[in-house]
Amino acid sequence: MEKNIKSIRPFIGSKNFEISRSFYSHLGFEETVLDAKMSVFKANEIAFYLQDAYVKDWIDNTMIFVEVEDVESYYSKLLALNLPEKFEGAKLTPIRYLDWGSECFLHDPSGVLWHFGKFK
Repeated sequence: MEKNIKSIRPFIGSKNFEISRSFYSHLGFEETVLDAKMSVFKANEIAFYLQDAYVKDWIDNTMIFVEVEDVESYYSKLLALNLPEKFEGAKLTPIRYLDWGSECFLHDPSGVLWHFGKFK
């Protein structure tokens, strides 16, 4: 099989679509509305689809890992955004340093868990 893969774009749900759209825009993603119940959000070379769909078990088990060049710098930028103060349910967890690398965590208003990390 030829490996001409260009991207991977997960689909994530939202408890409140409008709040989640605003959250991801504040986080720095550029939104393209696809229809009334779905948008694609992009930043540099990564993208994901946000849906106006909420299944608690699905959302509670959705995790996305984003590799960043500098976790400390990225965490500082996340802190400066004050997302937990602006969006009910959002939660930012400080950096953890582990054997494989380091990461911080951000829960979106619906409960989707984002890992922002760097490998050693």
